[in-house]
Formats: sequence, structure tokens, C-alpha cells
Amino acid sequence: MNRREFLKTVGLSAAGLAFAGKLTGGLAMAAADPSDATAAPGGKSTVYITRDISPAGLRKVYSRVNLPIRGKVAVKLHTGEPHGPNIVPAAWVKELLNDIPSATVVETNTFYNSPRRTTEGHRDVLRTNGWDFCPVDILDADGDVMLPVPGGKWLTEIAMGRNLTNYDSMLVLTHFKGHMMGGFGGSLKNIAIGCASGKVGKKQIHQDGDNMWGHSGERLMENIVESGKAVLTHFGPAMTYINVMRNMSVDCDCAGVGAEPVTTPDIGIIASTDIVAVDQASIDLLYALPAEQRRDLTERIESRHGMRQISYMEEMGMGSRRYDLVSVD
Repeated sequence: MNRREFLKTVGLSAAGLAFAGKLTGGLAMAAADPSDATAAPGGKSTVYITRDISPAGLRKVYSRVNLPIRGKVAVKLHTGEPHGPNIVPAAWVKELLNDIPSATVVETNTFYNSPRRTTEGHRDVLRTNGWDFCPVDILDADGDVMLPVPGGKWLTEIAMGRNLTNYDSMLVLTHFKGHMMGGFGGSLKNIAIGCASGKVGKKQIHQDGDNMWGHSGERLMENIVESGKAVLTHFGPAMTYINVMRNMSVDCDCAGVGAEPVTTPDIGIIASTDIVAVDQASIDLLYALPAEQRRDLTERIESRHGMRQISYMEEMGMGSRRYDLVSVD
């Protein structure tokens, strides 16, 4: 499938196509406007971007999308397998947390075989990877809570880490990259799989009968979306999203030191209060790269039906694929 055919198939947003033209044609992006980034019904969302891939850049985009963050704040990110090379650096998160009172980094145990499959092993990895400067709440350490999935066709409820219900709002801080089964891991994957409990919720998403990794392709993407819908429903508008587009291997951070070498150049840090828009914009920015620079990662996305994540999110009423991309540089 060539680029034209792919864009037609996945329904690339008009805003994304316009930005692709700006990248190649050198046109200026819109100036930053600190208005709310969530689309009105039928309208466009705002997605902010900085090319400053650093702690300062991270804090800059967060300042544009922090209005929903209040009360006791869960910061959901992937803290990585032991010595994982591609995660959002712990030192960057440490600086960002200076801007977020009452924030706690949250994680869940894994479904796959890993030291992070048990709470004790997970805490060992947290220390190894430098996550010892702030509280880290392993949400399913004390069991599960069942959250409803409104409108789900495969799931009516999903098991999340029980401690999720202790928080008032959530910052979804995501390292955007490829994924062995999902095609790509953006903000959706971070909450849908990342908040699901290791023993029950992740099993609901992946397992088909006795086949532990039975679901794949579009069915797996739809399961992931329905799990994410449960988290969005729980927090309502009290969520915001940042995708860090650096060190983008075709493999998830779950692969740790075994991740495939990075062949895609860094792009920037993008943020929105719309989960659909932030993941769509990340895809659009990726596809705006020259073919030889994006080939490995886009092949991973296409071969796993990864774009069904975004189209089904929109069908489930989780946000809009239409957006305006605004530079904060």
C-alpha cells in the first residue's frame, strides 16, 4: 500500500494533511492560543507542538493543556523495563512534577512475563530505572475495580487497578512509539492497557478463550479502545494528554533493552485535551516524514491495523480526528 492509498484508507485529517504540506513547503504554523484544546461537538480540537524535546519543552506544552488537572493527580506513564533505553527520562518527569501539586506517578503490573509482573518485582525495576524521586502508585497492587464501558460491543466492563479511583484527574504522559501487537503506542494504549490490571484487565483485552494472546488486528484495537473508554468515562473531562515523539522504536517500551534500533527521527512533543486528536496528530506528523525515515514504523502500524485505534475511538465518541496544530515555539 502506498502513502496515497494509506491516507485515503485511514481518513487522515484535513489538518494533518495541511501540516504535512507546511513541513515540506516551509509555511508557518498558527500562533499559540492558550484556549481550551478540546473540540466543541462537530468542531476541531487544538493540538500544541514544540520541537524543543527537553524538560523545558515538556513543561511548555503542559502549560497549554493543564486546565483539566485538579485535585489529586495521577500521572500515567510507562516507567519501562530494566534499563529500557527509550522511555521518557525520569529526570524530565521530575522537573515536570514541579508544576503539578499533589501528583503521583501511576503504573500497573504486566500481563506478559516480566519482573514487573509482580508488585515486588515492579518496585525493584522502578528503583533501577530511577523512579525514586516521587511516589509511584502501582494501581493494582491491592486488586481490581470494575469500570463500565458505555457502548462497548466486546466489553461491558473492564478490570482496572483498584487505586485508580483514588484520583481526581489524570495526565497521560506517553512515549509515542511502535508496538508489537498494537502497531503503535500512543495516549490510548497508555491508559487502555496501562491502567488495566495485570491479572484480570489485560487478560480481558488480549486473551481469546485459552489463547493468551488470541486477539489481534482490528479486534484487538477495538478491545484497547473500549478499555480506554472506561478510563475516559471515569475521569470525564479531568484528563489531558502529552505524546513525546522521540526515540521511536517499532517496539514498545515493554521490550526494554531488546527493542529494535530506532530508525525514525525525533519529531517533537505534542499535547491536547483530546485523546483522539493527539494520537491522530502524532500519526500525521509521522507520515509527513520522508518515506525512508518513516518506513519501519509505518509498516509496523499498517501491518497491525493500528489505525483502527483512532477510527474506533472517534466512533465511540472519545474525541475528534479534526484538529488545528499550533506551535508553542
